[in-house]
Amino acid sequence: MSVAPERKAEIIKDNAQAKGDTGSPEVQVAILTERIRNLTEHFKSNHKDNHSRRGLLMMVNKRRNLLAYLKKKDVERYNALIQKLGLRK
Repeated sequence: MSVAPERKAEIIKDNAQAKGDTGSPEVQVAILTERIRNLTEHFKSNHKDNHSRRGLLMMVNKRRNLLAYLKKKDVERYNALIQKLGLRK
């Protein structure tokens, strides 16, 4: 389940550090979070789709690694991002 180009542009604009920023950890985590949420909705009606489940697990691991990197580099940015995306409870 990919993200629509309009939605992706909106996510990039909301999380970019500077104009044209698409590679910062914040942007990458936000896009992965959107894709994970889309796949989670997909699994509510397609619970036997194990091939997509593997992709979901890979995305979750990639997001976890990016969040660990951001936490190591700048805790304030990390805290702001998880608060903005509502990742931790």
